[in-house]
Parts: sequence; structure tokens; C-alpha cells
Amino acid sequence: MKRFSIGLIVLALLIGVGCRKKAKKNVIAETRTSGKTTLLVDESFARILDDQIMVFKSDYPDATVKTITGNENKILPDFINGKVPMIILSRMLKPGEEAYYKRKQIPIYTDRFAIDGIALITSADNIDTTITVNEVLDILKGTSTSGKQLVFDNAYSSTIRYFTDSAKVKTLPKQGVYTLQSNNEVIKYVAEHPTYIGVVGVNWLLESNKDILSYLPKVKTMGVKNLKGKKGDDAYYKPTQNNLINGVYPFLRNVYLINAEGRDGLGTGFANWLNSPRGQLIVLKSGLGPHKMLAREFNIKNTK
Repeated sequence: MKRFSIGLIVLALLIGVGCRKKAKKNVIAETRTSGKTTLLVDESFARILDDQIMVFKSDYPDATVKTITGNENKILPDFINGKVPMIILSRMLKPGEEAYYKRKQIPIYTDRFAIDGIALITSADNIDTTITVNEVLDILKGTSTSGKQLVFDNAYSSTIRYFTDSAKVKTLPKQGVYTLQSNNEVIKYVAEHPTYIGVVGVNWLLESNKDILSYLPKVKTMGVKNLKGKKGDDAYYKPTQNNLINGVYPFLRNVYLINAEGRDGLGTGFANWLNSPRGQLIVLKSGLGPHKMLAREFNIKNTK
């Protein structure tokens, strides 16, 4: 009986060791191209991030990048409190927003990977197709006499924050500026109300979004003329990709990945990949301006 008991113990130990070895083999190492990380994403850029992550995952199957999407005001607290140390924003951090990481002595790395344009759209039936930056700022300040009205995606979005910063106002006027719940709602609303001007990110107009496909032919982008003395003050420019890259379209914003993970891991690898040729090609195909212009190589053949 003793020999039988000892045999069972030895067998159990061997099985346990084998299971532990197998478990260790199944653990994915945390490197620049493998492991898991989480990324907070401003909802304005959710679509392009989905495309980036899909291709990154195809290149590196052992990498898992989870996203948490929301408006800027909703996701930023989770970053500045250290809950999720990676975020996609259309602005750089303010000094006070870095306090948690400074206390922990964790470095913060900020990398631009795209240039976004904020389009002003109006009904296809509207004969008025142009607007100046001055006119937009006057509407936001509540001093406009033009009768033009702006419609934004929501009251807490990075888009409306961009415009209130530009106009140097802290609160919106009671008339002339309205907010809905999403970019899709803005496009639908403007398509049905010719006297309103919608404010949406360029990529929302370029993506194949089935919810708004029937509305897109009913809206058009407006040409915008910049403030005197600024680039783009010589004509009315639309938010085409060339105008974003050349910087002549007035309503531009950079798109950043901010990484405070504090280690050289998957977050660093993904940030680097966004600015790699493949990552920048996805930005280019999305209609946004890439951080880096890709060099074009030509094969010249001698036909003689």
C-alpha cells in the first residue's frame, strides 16, 4: 500500500510539473510586438484606429491592443489618474495633466501620427458654400449677425473644445451653437436642415458608414478662408487631403498617441508602428494627412 501511495504522489507531481511547463509555454511574452495593452481613444479617431489595429494584429498575431472609446472629457480622467496609461488625443497634455506620472517618475512620450481636418458641412441645397474663420469665431462668441448656426457632435467632444479654444470662450452662446449626440446625427441633421452648418471630422465623411450613406449625397463641404496674415488667407479652401498636408485649410489638428506605460513594451511598439511606412499608408488611405510623407520610388526602364 505504501508503494502504491508513493507511486500516486510521484505521478501527481509529474503531472503538476507538466501542466506548469505547458502553462508557461502558453504565456505570451510582453515585447514591442507581443502581449496585451489598452488604449483610450477619442471617438473622433475610432475608425482609423480600428484599421491600424487590424493591420498591426495581422503583422503581429501575438499582439492584442484593446481600445476604450469615448469623448475627450470622458476618457481623459482614466489617463491622468493612471488607470489606463495610453491615449489618443487631438492635443498635447497640459502641465497639470502630467502630475500623476511626474509623481511616479514615469516618462511620457508623445508622438504625432496624423493630421486631421475639421470639416464644415452644409446642405447640398444651400447656395452658400463658403465661410470665413472670422464668421465661425463670431458665431461661437455670440456676436454674429449672419444668421448662420453651427451644429456639433456633442457638448464634451474634442471638436467643440478645439473651437472654443480657437474662439477663446469658456461657454457657448445660448443661440447659434447647438450640440447633438454623434457625428452621424450631425450629418443627418444638416442634410435635413439647410440653414445649419455641421462640424465633423473629415474621416467621418470618407468612411463607408452604412448609417449615413444615404445622407452623404445630401451634404457638401464648405470652403473656409483663414484669418488675415495666416496661412490659407488668400482663398477659400476645402478640407482635401492635399490642403491638410500643405496646411492651407484653417481648421487643422494633430492626432497624438500619448504613452506613459513606463516600460518598453507593446505600447512603445504600437506607437512606433503608427509612424512606420505601413502605419502611415493607412493614414494616407483614410484621407487624413500623414505625419510623414512617404517617399515614392520609381523604376525607370530603358525601352531602347
